This record gives sequence, structure tokens and C-alpha cells, in this order.
Amino acid sequence: MVSPLHVTSEVGKLKKILLHRPGSELENLMPEYLHRQLFDDIPYLVHAQEEHDSFADTLRQCGVEVLYLEDLLREAVEAASVKDEIIAEYVAEAAIPAAGAAQAVSEYLTALPLKDAISAMMSGIRKSRIGRLPKRHLVDYTDEAYPFHADPLPNLYFTRDPFSIVGDGALLFCMANEVRRRETLFGKYIFNYHPLYGGIEKWYDRDDKYFMEGGDVLVLNSSTLAIGLSQRTDARGAELAARRLLESDSGFQRILVIDIPKTRAFMHLDTVMTMVDVNKFILHPNIRSSIRIYSIVMRNGRLRFTEEVRPMEQVFADALDVDEVTLIECGGGSIIDAAREQWNDGANTLAVAPGEVITYSRNYVTNRILRENGVTVHEIPSAELSRGRGGPRCMSMPFVRDDI
Repeated sequence: MVSPLHVTSEVGKLKKILLHRPGSELENLMPEYLHRQLFDDIPYLVHAQEEHDSFADTLRQCGVEVLYLEDLLREAVEAASVKDEIIAEYVAEAAIPAAGAAQAVSEYLTALPLKDAISAMMSGIRKSRIGRLPKRHLVDYTDEAYPFHADPLPNLYFTRDPFSIVGDGALLFCMANEVRRRETLFGKYIFNYHPLYGGIEKWYDRDDKYFMEGGDVLVLNSSTLAIGLSQRTDARGAELAARRLLESDSGFQRILVIDIPKTRAFMHLDTVMTMVDVNKFILHPNIRSSIRIYSIVMRNGRLRFTEEVRPMEQVFADALDVDEVTLIECGGGSIIDAAREQWNDGANTLAVAPGEVITYSRNYVTNRILRENGVTVHEIPSAELSRGRGGPRCMSMPFVRDDI
């Protein structure tokens, strides 16, 4: 069977992509709980949606078919008649402590039309939606001030992280932070039950115990995958994914593991480097000296690990089978511009074709430098979207690219 998914590079002509338009989950962000929700600020939903619509329109103008997470999930649940099952799993994973509240939330979601139930699961369940419940245990009193039965999922518009399409299959991740783990539940139902995408090969699953996230996965070409070791991807998870890919018929023969600093500013590999052409990357210069690269291959049924001592340019040129690789510096030679624009995801670009990328307009220094290096740049507004600390690549999951 020919897979409906196909991604063998970061820069091949983009044909189909998955997005999530920000919804009322952003209006369930509260200042006192921002750290819990992995946000530094609260985006204004109306403008965030306008900016996201501009992003989707830019993709369409580049010839890309845009899919939406909530649509695929609804189609999957309808096709398999598994509304009760996903609600039960959602409620169980929400870990609702109050007596009787889990049952009340389940009944509330079950009574909603499927489209509205999906929206509610993504937005979070306010206690005010359920009404007052009897207090029977100590937790009913001590947890009274917290306004949600089930936390919102405000990071959902970063569709890159819950799973990655690699080759003709997917990696469905165990996410590092509790608040994001329910996001992968939606991927589970899509890849198990959707009429088109159900039953695809999975080389990593949400039940695997080691943390790993999609912002740390770069598909360099049809035989080489890069995995970042970051604040949110564990070395044991990277090794497990590498073993499964190299042992399978995925086509991947080599995994480059890129160890980066474990900080909020550098939360994923794609926040410090992305591929913009067949032989060009955009790179945050401030991390060049602290990156370590390891190569993993399979020999005689065993994984072989090699620490790369060659310059980054040479390692990537060898992996991509090109004469040389250009590392374009985010923010140019200025440490101030580089730090500011990397914080606003200047290094997080989404390639729609070789040498053609989508970026945030606010990163004007980096955008100018990209153009000077022969890259076509489509700028999108980002005053609100950028408050979530993710760029165009973070906000998108390619489903189909042309081969290079």
C-alpha cells in the first residue's frame, strides 16, 4: 500500500501540511498559571487567529494543501465511531482529582456534538461549565480555587511537536511536560482510525517512556535523520527512535544526534537551526561552540556510535552528499540581534521549496541576510503568535513533500 504520508527532506516542495488554528484554549491562559502552561505571555486570540490565517494563506499561495488538526480528528472519530473511547481516555489523562468531577466532565463532553466536544477537549474544561459538585473529600476543598477540571492545551498550535512524519511513517511522541501529553492523544486517534491516515507505520509511540518531541527532528534526506538532544528530548528516547528506524524498512541509514544546551531559549533543535535549501541552514551563532554531534549507524545488528570531531559544515555536507554547506547566522554578526531574533524564532523557518521559506516578519535582520544568501523569504505577521515561543516550523507538520 502506498503511504499517504511522505517526507524525505526538510526542503522538498511542500504539498500538504497540518496546522491548528489557535482557539479558545488561549483565552484559558491565566497569568498565575503561565509557567504551568509553558507560556511567557498571553496572546490576544483575535489577532493570533488573524496572523495564523495569514500563515495558512501564504502556504496556499505557495501551492500547499492545508489540513487542520481538529478536522482530521473529527473525521477519524466519526469513521470509527469511537467518541466514547476518546472521551474516556481524555478524562483519564486529565487526572481530575475532585470527587465526581471526572464523571461529570465525561457526561458533559458526551452530550456535546462531536465537533464541539473536540473543541472543548482542546480548550480545557472550566469548572464553571460543569457547575457546583458536592464536596466529599479533602481534595474537593483544597483544589477549589483552581478554575479548571481539565487544563487547556494552548500549545496545540505548535503542531510540530506531538508527532513527526518521517519517510512514509510517523513518530508519535511521549512529551516532556505533563501539560502537553494529551496533545498526542489526538495523533493516536488520527493515525489509528482516520480513513486516509489510519494504520500508518509508527516507529515511536506515546506510550514509550522516554521523552521526545518533534521540534527536535529534522529530516535531512531520505537516508539521514537529525535528532536534537534538548530540554525536551532525552538521549534514551533518541536512541530508541534511532534503533527502530535503522532496524526497519524506513529507508534511514544514519541518525545524526545533535546535543544542544538544555535551556528554555533553546527548547528544541529547530529553535536554533533549520534547513533553508539543499545545502544551506540558518543557525543561531551563539550555540555553535556548544553543539556536539554524534553519528549512529547499524552494523551487524548493533548500533554504532561515533562522536563527530569534524566541523559542523563538513558533517552536514557529508550527510547531505553535497560539496559544501553554508551555515547562515541568525541575526548576522551582532550578538544582540542574534539573541533578540532567535528569541523570536529567527532561526525557525519553514521551507516550502528548496531555497524558499516562510518566516516571521519581525526578524528583519535575519530575513535580509537570508535574501542576501539567495533564499526567497515569505514574511508573515507574528506579534501575537510569537508570544508562544515558536515560529513557522513549530506551527506546522508537513504530511507530504516532493523528493529532492
